[in-house]
Amino acid sequence: MRTGSFSEASRILYRTQPAISAMIASLESELGYKLFLRRSGRLIPVPEAHYLFEEASEILERLRNVEQNMTRIGNLEQGELRVVCMPGPSVILVPQLVTRFLENRRDVRLTLLTRSSLQVRHLVATQKFDLGLADLSDHVPEDSNLLRFEPVTYDCVCALSEKDPLASRSVITPQDLAQRDIAALFAAHSTYGRTAEAFASHGVPFRPRFETQYFYPLLSFVEAGLACAVIDPLSAESYRLSRSDAGRVTFRPFRPAVPFTAAVVMPQHRPLSKLAQAFAEILHDDLNVHHRRYSDLS
Repeated sequence: MRTGSFSEASRILYRTQPAISAMIASLESELGYKLFLRRSGRLIPVPEAHYLFEEASEILERLRNVEQNMTRIGNLEQGELRVVCMPGPSVILVPQLVTRFLENRRDVRLTLLTRSSLQVRHLVATQKFDLGLADLSDHVPEDSNLLRFEPVTYDCVCALSEKDPLASRSVITPQDLAQRDIAALFAAHSTYGRTAEAFASHGVPFRPRFETQYFYPLLSFVEAGLACAVIDPLSAESYRLSRSDAGRVTFRPFRPAVPFTAAVVMPQHRPLSKLAQAFAEILHDDLNVHHRRYSDLS
């Protein structure tokens, strides 16, 4: 169509002239009519050939675009990432991690939702999200046959006002908090029960003055000097990142240990995209970094 001759077409396509002639003849035979008229050594395309050329050009352009896009997707430069996260880390920790991950990936679309840990597991199990971050402290959920987990278990830390005299201690125990008001999660959460057990093991009553649904809001009471709290390190790290040097809460190891497990949650029966897999690995590595950081407090 572009050159008007078999010889020139064969030169451009790096094929022999007989091969080009045979391909055109085969195509015309399959269609049942001529695409070119032969006049004085030149090929004159009929109207049907013009139509085929336009359609084929669009298809080839789409194939080139698909090839380019697949290459970009393979290089993690393009795609969509859907993440759902429990409340504490969703405030600062995960958004900052996502920001670093997507800093040079301008063609990646992101959805980041905050939901309870139970909802995180449900949304990932139903494949509405690629992956999630959830509290797995209570037990292995019923939907575990639909999910796979990469858990990290932490020891909770004691949150104190920076002006609290206890802030000078290297480790906080229940006896240290015997005369202090306590802020804690709601009674049905496993961390509440484990903290109560830690207090009971030292003969100290556990009667929280403040109870909330999530860890992070407890820090408002701690900032004001109204209470101390035993919280998970991820909420502590979110607070540290959000306040930098201006934070009014300090964190100390708490003994006996109160375990808290966070897990990267992924579908069991649906492979992750290369993009989601890369972010899942970074998220899990980041959880381990915080595990080491808060373990070093001890």
